[in-house]
Amino acid sequence: MNEATDEQGGTTEEEKRQNVIRLVFGGRPEEFELFRRAIRAAVPEAERVVVRGSAVTGHRWNDGAPFDADGPGTSDVDLTLVGPRVVDLFKLTGFFVPGVHSRPLSDDDPDIAPTLVTLRRRLVDMVKRPVNIQATLDFVMYLRGDLLGQPYLTLIDERDAA
Repeated sequence: MNEATDEQGGTTEEEKRQNVIRLVFGGRPEEFELFRRAIRAAVPEAERVVVRGSAVTGHRWNDGAPFDADGPGTSDVDLTLVGPRVVDLFKLTGFFVPGVHSRPLSDDDPDIAPTLVTLRRRLVDMVKRPVNIQATLDFVMYLRGDLLGQPYLTLIDERDAA
């Protein structure tokens, strides 16, 4: 299996990675790596970390508008932490489905995952745009990504290290 050429969501991992580096990090792969390292250091309990949404596809899902259509820094980065231990970082009131799939920690919901607030602020400072962080279980990522075909880019996969 070749990760760079295997498709998920209609796009290869390499194409998605290049989209994220170009759109979010201004074409600077070293900034992308710093972003990944910051997440890994702050949330070692994550089994996986993925980016979803327009940062991966280059366009909004609801209206097809291009990334940053409303001006530089206006499109957000949708970060999803995957695994049971990261789901536990969210308050009970911070879920779509309690214990399974959280709402995003964002400007709209800034208090639902207190231990992730510092990380979120750091990531926002790094990319100069909103960063939303949510948590989910692996089977939800499987449903959304593999069965429904919603594209995502895997930033960190600790399952490979085991």
